[in-house]
Amino acid sequence: MILVDTSVWIGHLGSGNSALVRVLEAGLVLGHPWVVGELALGRLVQRHEVIRLLGSLPQASIATPEEVMALIDLHQLPGQGIGYVDAQLLAATLLTAGAALWTFDRALADAAYRLGRGIDPEDVGSRDGGWATEIR
Repeated sequence: MILVDTSVWIGHLGSGNSALVRVLEAGLVLGHPWVVGELALGRLVQRHEVIRLLGSLPQASIATPEEVMALIDLHQLPGQGIGYVDAQLLAATLLTAGAALWTFDRALADAAYRLGRGIDPEDVGSRDGGWATEIR
């Protein structure tokens, strides 16, 4: 399953993302209330409908503040260019079996790869045996 970061949703809602459409259609996308919250604070067209649809996705686990702080310390995340919401999403991927994080944020992507939970956007939803096929 793929936890889709706010950066990917913003790109998709602005100009479309065919890879995201493919993984959505395949039922591989996880939602997270913190991502929905970040999007809700932006200028969304059809805001209520977007929030409703995102809320209807299967949800990733939500880490407790203690779990997030443990992750930050254990994996030496201070000074790596990510924020607390990013750390929550990293923790969520670790707490959700089989989950990986898809983001366009370079620092967050680097952290996800270091934790073994990053994915290459080129492989997301590929029809030729890419990552989305391997996790089924």
